[in-house]
Amino acid sequence: MAGSARMIARGAGMLVWTLLLMPVQTILLRFDGSAKQRLPTVYWSGIAWLLGLKFRIVGKPAFDSGQSVLFISNHSSWIDIVALGSVLPGSFVAKGEIARWPGFNHVARAGRTMFISRSRANTARERRELASRLADGDNLILFPEGTTSDGARVLPFHSSFLALAELDQPPIIQPVTLVYDQMDGLPVCRRNRPMISWYGDMDIVSHYAQLGRHNLRVTIVFDPPIDARIGRKRLSTTLERNISNRAAEIRQGRN
Repeated sequence: MAGSARMIARGAGMLVWTLLLMPVQTILLRFDGSAKQRLPTVYWSGIAWLLGLKFRIVGKPAFDSGQSVLFISNHSSWIDIVALGSVLPGSFVAKGEIARWPGFNHVARAGRTMFISRSRANTARERRELASRLADGDNLILFPEGTTSDGARVLPFHSSFLALAELDQPPIIQPVTLVYDQMDGLPVCRRNRPMISWYGDMDIVSHYAQLGRHNLRVTIVFDPPIDARIGRKRLSTTLERNISNRAAEIRQGRN
């Protein structure tokens, strides 16, 4: 009963928080300035608090140079958006299908999410749009697996997602690894991960109905940036290997 009450209260709190901040962000999007970039971080931090999500941060984002950063992360659940959105001022790059999801599409657009279709016919246009956003000083957050995993492994990266590394002035590219390593204060094991990870044909409502009963801790590791000039395919392989190894270390309690 306590778990059910917690889940319902959290859901109601997230709805109220969203309804309060959405009109503010809608107004901010009409004006220049950095407020429209900062408010999504405030929003996701509030959602994380309502969900009872705790953080352990290792390393730090590569903001020191003042240059835009392309953050590359593994992806296992919709909660990744909450976790990364809470600690990174940046826009997510998401698959085009999300733009058609009722409710979620409005939140994503308010957060200035960029949608990509992965269609060859749209590749050049989408690359220009992403490059323009970086040139304007935005940071981007990208999941090159292209889908969510079961949380027990990192799926192969699609090098096509890293076409931005081939720009004349490529952004800083920083690997980010996130793993949910505690649930209700206890280590997460393989049997817990389906409750956290959201993949395959899982329904998000029933998934939240289970997840919202528990408190999670996420470990997020920011490793040093990787030189984009090593080439797109080699960059993709290097990022995949580094993030996969780091995720395994966290799952095994070695980081």
